[in-house]
Amino acid sequence: MSNQEQNQIRYTVACVNEFARAKSLSKTQAFLYLLEHKALDFLTEFYDVEHTLSFDDAVSDMTMICQKNGGKIQ
Repeated sequence: MSNQEQNQIRYTVACVNEFARAKSLSKTQAFLYLLEHKALDFLTEFYDVEHTLSFDDAVSDMTMICQKNGGKIQ
């Protein structure tokens, strides 16, 4: 596994944890919600930009992506 892939995995895990904290979910609930509503795909596709932003911005972006894909959590 390359350094880039390891960094992307670490970032994704951190984003899931931050989303869980911000939305008062368990980490498992957050992961499954983000997976179902395409936010994990978004983080993978736009990692090069997203990892330069704050976690607050990332949580906001993930929330918006989830809502666009049928998610109800605000």
